Amino acid sequence: MASLRQIYQQIIVDPENEWADEKGWTPLYTAHPKAKIIIIGQAPGRLAQESGVPWDDPSGRNLRSWMGVSDDEFYDETKIALLPMDFYFPGSAARGDAPPRISQADKWHKPILAHMKQARLTLLIGGFSQAYYLGKTKKKTLTETVRAFETYGPDIMPLVHPSPRNNIWQKKNPWFARDLLPTLKTRINKALYEP
Repeated sequence: MASLRQIYQQIIVDPENEWADEKGWTPLYTAHPKAKIIIIGQAPGRLAQESGVPWDDPSGRNLRSWMGVSDDEFYDETKIALLPMDFYFPGSAARGDAPPRISQADKWHKPILAHMKQARLTLLIGGFSQAYYLGKTKKKTLTETVRAFETYGPDIMPLVHPSPRNNIWQKKNPWFARDLLPTLKTRINKALYEP
């Protein structure tokens, strides 16, 4: 089995990622065998890709607030792994960012996740990761999937993307702050700190 460092190098030289290497970009994710929480998102945003720090943008600040964790906890790779569906900013689309390249998850998630046997909780952020990991158990819409979070057990939580663009969605769905976020914070604390 390739080491995590070897996998990182393999992602860089993957022919599908030559365009990103030419821009001087590196794969933007973190993974560590001791990680207790795995966050599977879409793809790095432009600001995060430019800074070289995952979730280094308003979406990341919202996510940390939802989770009830500090920056230090969030970026401690022995606590939290940050694993997007695509390891590079995919570019802009008419409305927001372009979709992640699912081929990257197909190639690299399984070998990366094989190293993280201590993980106790996985957060699936956005429709792409939910479709990929929940399969037929995903509901008809993202809202229905997130609202049904209890049905996926204590070790998986689907979340809407924490982009400020989703503030309107949150206002229309008050159950998210009332019911889901307290449960999320409880599960985060349990995964990180309870024996």
